[in-house]
Amino acid sequence: MNLSDSWTPGQQPIQRRSAAEAVFHALRLAIEAQEIPLGSKLGSEAALAADYQVSRSVIREALRSCAALGLTRTETGRGTFVISHRPTRELKLGSFSSDDLLEARPHIEIPAATLAATRRTTEDLERISGLIEQMAAEDDAAAWVELDAAFHAAIAQASGNSVFTKVVADIREAMARQSETVNLVAGRRNPSNDEHLEIYRAIEAQDPQAANQAMSDHLSAVQQAVSTIVRSNK
Repeated sequence: MNLSDSWTPGQQPIQRRSAAEAVFHALRLAIEAQEIPLGSKLGSEAALAADYQVSRSVIREALRSCAALGLTRTETGRGTFVISHRPTRELKLGSFSSDDLLEARPHIEIPAATLAATRRTTEDLERISGLIEQMAAEDDAAAWVELDAAFHAAIAQASGNSVFTKVVADIREAMARQSETVNLVAGRRNPSNDEHLEIYRAIEAQDPQAANQAMSDHLSAVQQAVSTIVRSNK
């Protein structure tokens, strides 16, 4: 198929509830079933949004997760193309992979949370608790993902260690994309809210051991979710 040809879905509109998840699974199913040939160009964001009767932001979220699984690639000014009928063994998250994050984050975020429990200021607590409240009330999945990344950045900042703060800032976009994908595929949003609250409570209580354990438990749960996704891809 010529790369200039566009594929658009011939199926029923997706309901607004869990729209990004529904669109993602519909696209993934069509790609893995080889209903869309390799090299095919998907419809534009506007065209897909009209077909599924959702917003363009929902389409962007679904397409980012397709790209994270290695099924598609989006080229600026050209569009999104199908590059594989099978997901890769690790998530592709921009400049980093899920393996990169899973190996590095425990060495950064666990000690950062531990230090935050002894060094946090009143302003740090207000910032972190405010983010938790916003996440609990947020209905938009993409907005929640950005708040999630901001939460982890706030923990690093509360550690008082500029290296941890800089490293988390550098991987923040990849963390957001990983969070977005595990939420769509593995339903991690509500469990993450609960785990974030446990981290906050330990930091508020100035209990470094509890903060260490809470962050460790959270990252282990994320790792398990990612492992489940990539195992299912093999």
